[in-house]
Amino acid sequence: MIDVKTNITQTLLDALSTSGNKISFMPDVAVVEAIRYVEENGIPNNKHEDYKYCNLEAVFRKEFKTITNKFNSVSKIDSHKLKNCVNVVVVNGEYNEGLSDKTTEIKTDTLKNSASEIKNHITKYADVNSDALIAMNTAFCSGGLFIHVKGVVEKPLHIINVVSSKENCVINPRQLIVLDKSAEVTLIESFVSENNPGKVFQNHLSEVVLNENSKLKSYRLQNEDENSYQVNTVQVSVNRYANYTTGTFTFNGALVRNNMNVVLASDLCESHLNGLFVSSGIKLIDNHTLVDHQKPNCESNELYKGIAKDKSTGIFNGKIYVRRDAQKTNAYQSSKNILLSEDATINTKPQLEIYADDVKCSHGTSTGKVDEAALFYLKSRGIGDENARKLLLQAFAQEVIDKIEIEELHERVIHLFEKTI
Repeated sequence: MIDVKTNITQTLLDALSTSGNKISFMPDVAVVEAIRYVEENGIPNNKHEDYKYCNLEAVFRKEFKTITNKFNSVSKIDSHKLKNCVNVVVVNGEYNEGLSDKTTEIKTDTLKNSASEIKNHITKYADVNSDALIAMNTAFCSGGLFIHVKGVVEKPLHIINVVSSKENCVINPRQLIVLDKSAEVTLIESFVSENNPGKVFQNHLSEVVLNENSKLKSYRLQNEDENSYQVNTVQVSVNRYANYTTGTFTFNGALVRNNMNVVLASDLCESHLNGLFVSSGIKLIDNHTLVDHQKPNCESNELYKGIAKDKSTGIFNGKIYVRRDAQKTNAYQSSKNILLSEDATINTKPQLEIYADDVKCSHGTSTGKVDEAALFYLKSRGIGDENARKLLLQAFAQEVIDKIEIEELHERVIHLFEKTI
């Protein structure tokens, strides 16, 4: 009798092994451990508690029976660039220096070219034994980008991740972002598709290190096409007096799974996580967060909002973990959602796991339909039904959108939001 799970997993491992994705910057010990973990645990399915509503094994079985990794070349990405930013381009997981802007304020290079600088960081924060997607990326990384911030950088850094394939492919891009002591930068990550007739599964992994007194404002804009499947894992280590603020905005893609894992590794540091998604058609958008309070006197805030329409599915699973030593913790989490059709689904699971006794922690979630009383009021003032609904949805989302401090990005997000709803 053939074990179907093992068969699917082995097919994927064989395809990735023969596609030439292994790169020399990854420690050999980590690669061996990663492959072992994937072989033993398989691709996550709905029997894995963390992937209960996001069955990746079924996606691979249905959509990626064959993997050829035949890509298109990309020569023009001007429509995706942002003005007054340093635009860095990654095509099919590979850093493209020719399409990228030049900068002397920040080091941007491949992980392979930065082997000596990254050896104390790579694989230190993303544990290959914690998740099969982290293990898969570690074993078969298809490209890598190293960003090193040494001081206060005025211009935002915009990383444009472009996928463009001829046939079915699986890519495993990786990023390492290091902020030195007292460094500050704003980072924007866009995920887009160009001329993409093939299906792409992008398993993207970022390790982010904020050293003492550093500040990182991060925005993630996901707007790939309906042939694109993405798991985006961000593993962040925040140290003393450091501040990590991030916003994730998801509007398109057949399947998007965001794993946002933040470790408050020292005392007196903080994190702020915000998110907004709109799911439509039969798409699935899954936001999975973990904030790990390891030390005392730290603060974290989370606000995620979602809108689901048609037959789509939206998911929010957020966990606040407070360890025994993390006294004086302040942690807050909120998930608010709107269903626009009877066939749409929202699954939410906020969690608190607290082992300290002197803390202030709370979480809440709500899911409902458009406020009929507010809708009636607007319609009674002569506003048509469709416009009235859009106004209410805009008001619902505005709290998260207004946290974007870059004007052009703010306008782009509003445009995509209005187009999607």
